[in-house]
Amino acid sequence: MTIEEEIFKNEKINFNKLIKYGFKKENNLYFYSQNILNNTFRVDIYIDDKEIVKGKIYDLTFKEEYFNFRIKDFTGSFIEQVREKYIKILEDIKNKCSIKEQFKFNQTNRIVEQIKKVYKDEPEFKWIKFPNYAIFRNFFSQKWYSVIMNIPKNKIGLNSEEEIEIINLKLNPEKIKDLLKQKGFYPAYHMNKKNWLTITLDNTLTDDDLMKLINQSYNLTIK
Repeated sequence: MTIEEEIFKNEKINFNKLIKYGFKKENNLYFYSQNILNNTFRVDIYIDDKEIVKGKIYDLTFKEEYFNFRIKDFTGSFIEQVREKYIKILEDIKNKCSIKEQFKFNQTNRIVEQIKKVYKDEPEFKWIKFPNYAIFRNFFSQKWYSVIMNIPKNKIGLNSEEEIEIINLKLNPEKIKDLLKQKGFYPAYHMNKKNWLTITLDNTLTDDDLMKLINQSYNLTIK
């Protein structure tokens, strides 16, 4: 994980605040530049419309990009000073131009907010080993009706190690059989596959369709 990915993990960028901060916009890219260490280095930060943050440091004396600050094995007071200055700029941008979100993907955060609004239930984070796994529990029965997880795609049979967020829902077995024939549905990950189903939270399904299925799961756990 890069320095930028670590700092902006689960952060939601406010693009209007980027402009107020001093970013310039060109097409779908926001750009910010700042000199550091008595104008001997220049930090350039780039944020695209998908909220991906990247950065570079240029050595203004030698007129070339400076890479050493990214190499963890490289230590020494000077390298640490450059690295700390860079991280401080990123942290300041994060604190002034973004807000923390509970989950990585936009659809996950939207669905969680709808669950809170409709059912008045808050996500429970039960596992220290898996801090981003969350359950929603039916208030009336205390039974789970949804489980949100972040896992590599290959855990549900997709040919990739890229991380994805999924939601497990409890549904009627016949409904599960029908849905498994459709895109975006998979046999339940780490749950009973007869009564539970996994759905990817990558906009394959619309929010409305997901909420309809969540409602079915909720109703099955009332008693």
